[in-house]
Amino acid sequence: MKKRELGKSGLFVSELSLGTMSLPDNETEAKNIVDAAIHAGINFFDTANIYDGGKNEKLVGKALKERRENVILATKVGNKLNPDGEGWTWNPTKNHIMEEVKHSLRRLGTDYIDLYQLHGGTIEDNIDETIDAFESLKKEGLIRQYGISSIRPSVIKRFLEKSTAISVMMQYSLLDRRPEEWFPLISGLDASIITRGTVAKGYLTLEGQGRANASDGFALYNASELQSAVNYLNDEVDDLHAASIAFALQDKTVASALVGARTTKQLLDSIIAYEKGCSTDQLERLKTLIKRHEYNEHRI
Repeated sequence: MKKRELGKSGLFVSELSLGTMSLPDNETEAKNIVDAAIHAGINFFDTANIYDGGKNEKLVGKALKERRENVILATKVGNKLNPDGEGWTWNPTKNHIMEEVKHSLRRLGTDYIDLYQLHGGTIEDNIDETIDAFESLKKEGLIRQYGISSIRPSVIKRFLEKSTAISVMMQYSLLDRRPEEWFPLISGLDASIITRGTVAKGYLTLEGQGRANASDGFALYNASELQSAVNYLNDEVDDLHAASIAFALQDKTVASALVGARTTKQLLDSIIAYEKGCSTDQLERLKTLIKRHEYNEHRI
C-alpha cells in the first residue's frame, strides 16, 4: 500500500483509507474489518463525533487500541448533538471545540488525535475563533494537525488561507468531479484532499448498475442520467471499481481515497480494486468522456 503526505505535515497516509461510519455495531465484526484494513497496509481511519451518537468513536477506539501508534486517526467536530439525540446543530465556536475534543479523546481511548477536522462550515462562521481553537489544541498536543470536511469552495478557501490546515475532505468520484476546479487552489495552499464518496454510494462498483436502476439520481445527475452514465462506464472499463479508485487518486492533490465497509468482504473488494488499478491511458480517456460539473452554490 503506497502512502502520500497530507499537505506538508509530515503525516503520511495510505492511498486507500477506511471511513468507519458504516462499520457494524458488533465489536467483533468491526474489529475484523479494521484488522483486514491494517493487514492490507491501510493506516488512515476516519470517524466523527456525531456518528451513531458517539458510539462509532468508541467502536473505532476499541478496534485500534493495540495499534494506536501505527495509525493516523481522524475525527471531526462542529456538529453538536441535540439533547434528545435527534439530529444536531452547527456549533463551530471555540468553547464547543475545546470541550468536544475531550469527549472524542475519551471515546477513542487515546490522548491525541492525528487529524481533527471541522465538520462543515458556513461563510457566516467566525472563522478566526474556530481556527484559534484548532491552533490552541495543537499547542496543547491534543491534536497533531487539523483540516476541514466541506464541499463549499468559499468556505474552504477562507479556512485554508487563514489557517495552517493540511487537508480538505470532499465528495469526489467519477460521478462527481466538481472538486477538480478547486484542486489548484487547495494544493497551492499546501493542503491535500481526502476523497469521500470515492465509489459514489456503490454506483461505481460491481453492484453499481443495479443500484443506479433503483436510484432517483446522484450529485447533479437525475435518475435517467445516472443510469446512462453508470452503464456507459461499465462498457468502457473492465473493472469499474478499480477504475473509480484509480481515478480518485490520479491527481497528486489527493492524498487518500476514503472507502466505507459494512463487511470484511466489502473492504476486501475495495482493496483488490485498489491493487488492480487502471491504466493511465484509460483514465485519461475517462476524463474526456465523463462530465465535469461545477458547484452551483458557495462559489468564490
